[in-house]
Amino acid sequence: MKKRDFLRLSGTVAVGTMMIPMISCKTGDKDSNGEAKKVSQMEFELPDLPYGYAALAPAIDEQTMKIHHGKHHAGYVRKLNAALAESKGYEGNSLEEILAKVDPSETGIRNNGGGHYNHSLFWNIMSPDGGGEPSSDLAAAISADFGSFSEFRSAFTAAAGLFGSGWAWLIVTNEGQLAVCSTPNQDNPLMKNVSETTGQPILGLDVWEHAYYLNYQNRRSDYIEQFFSLIDWGTVEKHWKAAR
Repeated sequence: MKKRDFLRLSGTVAVGTMMIPMISCKTGDKDSNGEAKKVSQMEFELPDLPYGYAALAPAIDEQTMKIHHGKHHAGYVRKLNAALAESKGYEGNSLEEILAKVDPSETGIRNNGGGHYNHSLFWNIMSPDGGGEPSSDLAAAISADFGSFSEFRSAFTAAAGLFGSGWAWLIVTNEGQLAVCSTPNQDNPLMKNVSETTGQPILGLDVWEHAYYLNYQNRRSDYIEQFFSLIDWGTVEKHWKAAR
């Protein structure tokens, strides 16, 4: 599977599924003959979580998950659909394709499209059974590109300490190598016209305060430390293989 196929616009997130389609949309209701009605722009939908709201506790508490997914992420989806309804040139595009060509000035699509993609990936690469270190081919690639897993972890932790709100990323670059970077706000490395570092994200950490403040207050470093206990390295490796 090519990296452009990493996120498709069809499918739903099922509880307990390891590798899941993360982005879904609806293309309109069916007419009286059962045929799908044509619409000018597909609408994105909020994906379900692949686990319960309390499943990641104590690393991420239930109340934070309910607010983060049900209010923040839902808000990005709603505002993205509204922004796309007012724009032209994105009809029939996947979310990845939209983000790849969004202009920095298109703040509604940039902010909310990024918010939808980023959170969909974030939910997907965490698991109640996560943690530890990657194995097999991904472990070898991390050692080759960073020196060791410990050095990768240090680089990722440093990226997650960016000033203000944003995201830390592990990506596959256009040259096929692994790299760590960060982006402000809801930007991400898919945004070729926006991000200084571009590539296919395979692991992302939300460091907006709403992601951790109820439990950790200003102790972001504690939140980052706990995140490593949740990473589903099997899913990350599947994303890595799809992006190469």
